[in-house]
Amino acid sequence: VPLSWYSVLDGRSARSLPETIREAQAVMTWHGRRGVPVEMNESHHWSLRDAPDTVACAAAFLAAYNARQAGVRHYIQQLMFNNPPGTSFVMDLAKMLAKLELVESLQGPAFTVLRETRGGLSSYPADLAMAKGHLASTVMLQMALRPHIVHVVGYPEADHEARPDEVIESCRIARKVIENCLHGLPDMTLDPRIERRKAQLVAETHTLLEAIRQLAPSGVADPWTDPVTLSRAVESGLLDAPHLRNNPVARGAVVTRIIDGACVAVDPETLLPLTESERIQRALATYETSLA
Repeated sequence: VPLSWYSVLDGRSARSLPETIREAQAVMTWHGRRGVPVEMNESHHWSLRDAPDTVACAAAFLAAYNARQAGVRHYIQQLMFNNPPGTSFVMDLAKMLAKLELVESLQGPAFTVLRETRGGLSSYPADLAMAKGHLASTVMLQMALRPHIVHVVGYPEADHEARPDEVIESCRIARKVIENCLHGLPDMTLDPRIERRKAQLVAETHTLLEAIRQLAPSGVADPWTDPVTLSRAVESGLLDAPHLRNNPVARGAVVTRIIDGACVAVDPETLLPLTESERIQRALATYETSLA
C-alpha cells in the first residue's frame, strides 16, 4: 500500500493527493480490522526519484505511523537498498538503520514491525555477470539488518523481464549468501561512519517531521495522518524530489547530489550541501510567497 503514490503525483491515476491518502488509510483500516499484515512502499518511491535521504526517512516514518493509526497490527517495513543507484554501502546501511530506528519507535503491544529488505530496481547493471555479483553483494549488505523477509530482485532486471529459470537462479544465489551470513557475519552496523550518518538522519528527520506538523490547518488533532497536511507537505516542497519538476501537485525544486555516498540536498547554484533546516526554510519561504 502506498500512502501518496499511484496518484496524480506519479501519473498512475488522476486521484488527487488528499483523495489518495484517504483511500490508502481506508485500505489499511480494512486490513487492520481483519488482522491482515500491511506492507507499505511509500519511502522508496521518493528515493527512486532522487529525493534527499532525509525525505525518504520521513516518508518511511509517516507511512508506518499512518498504518499504526489505522489499526494495523503487523507492519512490514520494506527497505529498498541501492537507491538512488550511486548510494554507497556505508550510507545505504546508515539510511536503513535510521528508517528502522524511526519506524520501530512506534512499536508496542498492538503494533509489530517486520523487516523486509530488497535490492534497488534501478541499481542493477545490464551486464548479466556483473548483475549477479550485484545481487550477491547487496543481499549480504541487507543481512546486516537481520531481515525477517528477503525480497529477491532478479538479476536481469536492467536487461529484460526475468524468466522462470532466472528467478530460480536469482533465489539460489541469494539463498547461499543468506546461509553464509547466518553462519556468522561481522556486525557492519558498528562502523563509526554508519553510526554518525544514522544519527544525523534521525535528527534531520525529526526536524522535517516537526515542520510538516506545523503545516496543519487550525484544529487538526493529528497532523501526520491528516490528508490536507500531508498534501501540503508535498505542495510546499518539504517532501520533494528532483524528478517531480513540473509536477502538477509537487514542487520538484530540490536539487540533490550523491556526496560521499549519500543523497543530499544541495544549493542549486553552488552545489554545496544544505542542512535540513536550511532546506526547510527555503521551501517554506517560497511556499508562503506563492500563497500570498
